Amino acid sequence: MNFRKLLRRNETVLIFAIIVFSLVIGSKSPEFFTIANLFDILRSSFVQLIFALGVLIVIISGGIDVSFPIVGIFAGYTAVVIMRKFELNEESVLVPVALAILIGIILGGLNAIAIAGFEIPTLIATLGTAGIFRGFMLSFIGASFISDIPLGLDNFSTADLIKFESEAGTLVRLHVLVIPVALITLAVSLLLNRTIFGRSVYALGGGVESTRRLGISVKRTQAKIYMLVGGLSGLAGILYVSLQRKANPYDLAGSELDVIAAVVLGGASIMGGYGTVFGTVLGVLFINMIKNNLVLLGVSSSWQRAAVGVLLIIGITIQAIGENQKQKRQRSTTSKEAE
Repeated sequence: MNFRKLLRRNETVLIFAIIVFSLVIGSKSPEFFTIANLFDILRSSFVQLIFALGVLIVIISGGIDVSFPIVGIFAGYTAVVIMRKFELNEESVLVPVALAILIGIILGGLNAIAIAGFEIPTLIATLGTAGIFRGFMLSFIGASFISDIPLGLDNFSTADLIKFESEAGTLVRLHVLVIPVALITLAVSLLLNRTIFGRSVYALGGGVESTRRLGISVKRTQAKIYMLVGGLSGLAGILYVSLQRKANPYDLAGSELDVIAAVVLGGASIMGGYGTVFGTVLGVLFINMIKNNLVLLGVSSSWQRAAVGVLLIIGITIQAIGENQKQKRQRSTTSKEAE
């Protein structure tokens, strides 16, 4: 890859944007460059990154999933309710995590039936299932706030890998989740780049008919995608419950904007066929840097959401311009060859 192509990559542009943003915010608020603030940004990115990895897979395949926050909180909340109702091992964090992942896979399977089985467009299907899942949860599982979550989840919220007091007297903490989240990120990267399934996902994003001509089962690939995304969403949901130390069925609603914006800013093509895990990681970090540090500047939450919305539009606009230029170059090359 030559230097000019490297400069055009979304990841390069995003790294440059992160550096510029850091310098600007750091000049206004010296707290930005503290270890405590860095660890806070990482902590706030854990759940969002797991969601984003699932969304990345869907977008690469040419789909759009807006049900993942509901799947996440459904799985997390339901796992807590089951743990309490059946008095399961409350000291274990693995039991509720396994329950949430299983519930997420089941809900993802229902998305797969709608998309692969009935061939409903992904946006419409997941918009519909999000409403169904939410209504079912509030009607049949529970609509009340749960503060006394299982002991294992509660203890895990304070499981720190690094913990010390800074010279300024501030308690600096890095949660142990940084390790499993890093491993999950690596696993998704290997899955997309080193497996037949990963190649099938990219192929699907290039077009359904071309995928079929390659001998790849479109329905089977879609089913695997949405069940995998469901499992990741379930994991993100239960980790969110643990970090918040509460289970609220109304949480995570509306968080799809931040996650989709992070994936698109990371370079994933909204038209499908392209996207990288590294770009998604950068996108998540960038979004959380903006949200966390606008707080330091005293900017209200409503303006933070507006900023994320503007970034999403900018990301999609840049992609559209790039796609148009690519098509023009292809037409120019074709016309020259014809001559």
